[in-house]
Amino acid sequence: MDDVSKDRQSREDHIVSFREKICYGLGDSACNVVYGLCSTLLTFFYTDYVGINAFVVGMVFLVTRLFDGVSDIIMGFITDCTKTKYGKARPWILWMAVPYAITFVLLFLVPPNASQTLQAIYIFVTYNLVNTVVYTALNLPYSTMASLITRDQKSRASTQAWRIFCGPMGKMLVTVSTLPLVRLFGDTQRSWIIVSCIFAAIALILLLVCFFNIEERVVIEAAKNQKVSVGKNLKALFSNQYWAICLGLWGVMVMMSTVSGTITTYYCKYILGNQDLYSPIYAAELIAQSIVVLIVPYFVMRFGKRNLTLAGILLVIAAQLVWMSNPLNVTVAMASAVLRGIGVAPLWACVFPMIADCAEFGQWKTHIRQDGMIFSAASVGSKLGGGLASAGIGLLMNSVGYDGLAAAQNVNALGIIKGICMYAPVVFSVIIAGLCLMYKLDKLYPTVIADLRERDKQGIL
Repeated sequence: MDDVSKDRQSREDHIVSFREKICYGLGDSACNVVYGLCSTLLTFFYTDYVGINAFVVGMVFLVTRLFDGVSDIIMGFITDCTKTKYGKARPWILWMAVPYAITFVLLFLVPPNASQTLQAIYIFVTYNLVNTVVYTALNLPYSTMASLITRDQKSRASTQAWRIFCGPMGKMLVTVSTLPLVRLFGDTQRSWIIVSCIFAAIALILLLVCFFNIEERVVIEAAKNQKVSVGKNLKALFSNQYWAICLGLWGVMVMMSTVSGTITTYYCKYILGNQDLYSPIYAAELIAQSIVVLIVPYFVMRFGKRNLTLAGILLVIAAQLVWMSNPLNVTVAMASAVLRGIGVAPLWACVFPMIADCAEFGQWKTHIRQDGMIFSAASVGSKLGGGLASAGIGLLMNSVGYDGLAAAQNVNALGIIKGICMYAPVVFSVIIAGLCLMYKLDKLYPTVIADLRERDKQGIL
């Protein structure tokens, strides 16, 4: 191996510093400001503060996710074609930081005295602007960095673990503090606008910190002049079976998170009789998840990402059974939340390294390098999962006569809230377990990397 090849391999196998891991993770904290509110409290804001029909909200979310899925594929292709001194993914973090902060605030500026039709149009336009355009152009390249910071499997897993630790911190910031802050500022729509401005400023600062402290290192020389049509890219993508499995894992994971985060708000308000319980219950789950996420990388090389994920998801099922045993007991709800957080931690910690591994597998199998396409197409699952979950909740609650402005709900509405909260996580967990059993890339990965290194020496993909 010549000196140039040795230097390149050394750079690609770089052991990421603790400082860079944290700064990379803060980017996900910023992303989760929007994701956290959109996947949990935004529906509650629209129905209970603006007074918009739950069916309308659900349909807006569903249609938006369909557009969002298409925009992910487009953005993945754009990312792979981007060439700057900062790399192909990293510069998008800088370019989208300010638009991200501005459009986030727009979500809460719904005209309060307008007709339902005009309000629905406003929600549709702003929600699409945030999610389909700005968030996609930010989060997709950010996620793609998972395969570009390093090729070292252990360091990659550790870097992503810190990302998943920091990400929920951003989500917890908004989900736990939003309702208390809203009440502090007057408990009106104006209060939500003030709170969103605070969160937008925090997110902007975190994105800038992330951009200036991370680096792209995995640069495949043979891919620099690679010119592959959209058709060939898609053909290569769909031939990658492990990408398809990860698409499902990410999609169902987000669906489960969205359903739990959204319905727990209503469960606390109408079943447990105290809306304020939402914050400590949700915080308990996120704190447990965040702590365990940091531990997971130490067991990845021994047990494998698939096996850790599978074991954790079985614990999620057990956690739900604990809650079902006494659904009105707050202590039991808190204990279940902690167990559920521990259980989902391996999935959150491993899914992004698994997708990064899929990029290596895809190159190995098809001789086409497509980091952006791999992550964008996998994120379609998350976008559709989140959209279907939000829309499904809205449609189901509307079908049983839920009225967000009413002081009390009818028996059917209470029944659907309780049913979704108790049983949906179990259904999603069973699906995730099935997908895990089909994922066998952990054992194949060393062979894949060894073959790719040999190809790199020969200057071929």
